[in-house]
Amino acid sequence: MTVSPELRTLPTIPSDLTAAAPSLAAPVPAARAGRPGSPELLRSVFRQHAAGVAVVTAYGEGRPVGFTATSLNSVAAEPPLISFGVGTGSSSWPVVSGAEYIGVHILGEHQAELAATFARSGADRFAAPTRWSRGPEGVPVLDGVLAWLVCRVVARVPAGDHRIVIAEAVAGDPDGAGRPLLYHQGRFNALRD
Repeated sequence: MTVSPELRTLPTIPSDLTAAAPSLAAPVPAARAGRPGSPELLRSVFRQHAAGVAVVTAYGEGRPVGFTATSLNSVAAEPPLISFGVGTGSSSWPVVSGAEYIGVHILGEHQAELAATFARSGADRFAAPTRWSRGPEGVPVLDGVLAWLVCRVVARVPAGDHRIVIAEAVAGDPDGAGRPLLYHQGRFNALRD
């Protein structure tokens, strides 16, 4: 990976600016939960972060696999890239680790049970009542979602006990009906008016 010259160093804040705005130079408060840098601290902070809910699917080894992801991100528009994290201990990882294509499904607020099914360890995620079919490139595509993409995997980046998968969108449908499902405080939630 190359680094743009303008990203190599961060500018320092001039001392006259920090004197005029002391909050810029204020010390960071001590951690309130868990030891600094702990998994518990990370989890407690991210419980405060509302995230959209997606299901990632792939097909390999003669079977469909999938899991619920709240780590989905849009990375770039040109080329159209997305990313998500997947644990290397996940039952889906053996297939995702070798898949050329994956499916990304944005869930609606009516699909909390579907999200729970794909998050549950040991569940038969593609059995009824899950409705799905083989889509472009043979990727499992879930019915009734707000939107879906089929993406070609371009990189799998090691990140602790996970891999960050980067993939390029090659097909999809943005026209599902409804409102998005969110994940916040350890629960699936709907938007409030």
